[in-house]
Amino acid sequence: MTKFTKLTGLLAGATMAFAGTVAFAADYTLTISSWAPPTHGINAMMWPKFIEMVEEATDGQVTAELKLGIAPPPAQMDLVQDGAADASIIFHGYQPGRFVTTKLIELPGYEGSAEQASVAYWRTYEAYLQAADEHRGVKVIALHTHGPAQLHSADAVTSLDQISGLKVRIPGGVGGDVGAALGATGIQVPAPKVYETLASRAADGVVMPMESRRGFKLTEVAQNVFEVPGGLYRGSFAFIMNEDTFADLPEDLQAALEEKVFGEPLSREIGKIWDEIDMIGRTATAETEGNAINPASDADLAKFNQIAEGVIASVIAEIAQTGIDAQTAYEMVKTEMAAN
Repeated sequence: MTKFTKLTGLLAGATMAFAGTVAFAADYTLTISSWAPPTHGINAMMWPKFIEMVEEATDGQVTAELKLGIAPPPAQMDLVQDGAADASIIFHGYQPGRFVTTKLIELPGYEGSAEQASVAYWRTYEAYLQAADEHRGVKVIALHTHGPAQLHSADAVTSLDQISGLKVRIPGGVGGDVGAALGATGIQVPAPKVYETLASRAADGVVMPMESRRGFKLTEVAQNVFEVPGGLYRGSFAFIMNEDTFADLPEDLQAALEEKVFGEPLSREIGKIWDEIDMIGRTATAETEGNAINPASDADLAKFNQIAEGVIASVIAEIAQTGIDAQTAYEMVKTEMAAN
């Protein structure tokens, strides 16, 4: 029996669903699980773009519907692997120790947009990172990063030295490495919980990309942004799919999805959308009374670059322990970002 019509008790608690854009019934409908708020760009723009690409590539034979609230962010990988959903988005930093090679794209110092980074990420994954088999049990259909992450706080932070001692919500991965190097006390909170964490003053700030100003309503609870050119880090995400779900599709539809959607095409489109929602977040900040963006000084940037060098060297060494040629992969990311 195929998985496409499978309904589980988990789906009963979903808060939102929408069908594809085709006006006729598709032959196959994928169930997408997503953990971001309904209006966040992931759900409002990225998944709809995925559905559009899938429908176009398969002439409407395959579509998808989005379900929210099935499970928290760290559970999405297992959810898809177990077949409770056909596809999802995961943030690698939410599962420390499970993913190591994905930290490569999160390193500070890369120059370029989220679109450029996402394309470079996919190409480097194919060439080097996938050999580590860290996503075993699911099919990786796209990889992407968010834009440069900055510090958002209720009280103004205007210098790098002020970060030391602050209680800051920082994700795992390189974000956690950078936070520790800056002397911040890291607080592990999934992105959907940042608003209440800041509103209750359980944290002094959060480190997230500019899209969060709008996507997670930070303009209301973290009125100040301390901005470092290039960001403190970039976050690593994957769009994943249940392997049996893909295998149940006819071969011609599998081929169409592999050629026209999965991999670099989808990674590029998601990265492009993240650049757009980062700009929306910046505009929201500029238009909201009481909000301010405080740029790092040249002295702060020089100091951060020194800190970043240590983080980069440590992460490359950590990745090399998996058997991956980490230094060559790192150089490939920089080269590919400059080329596309």
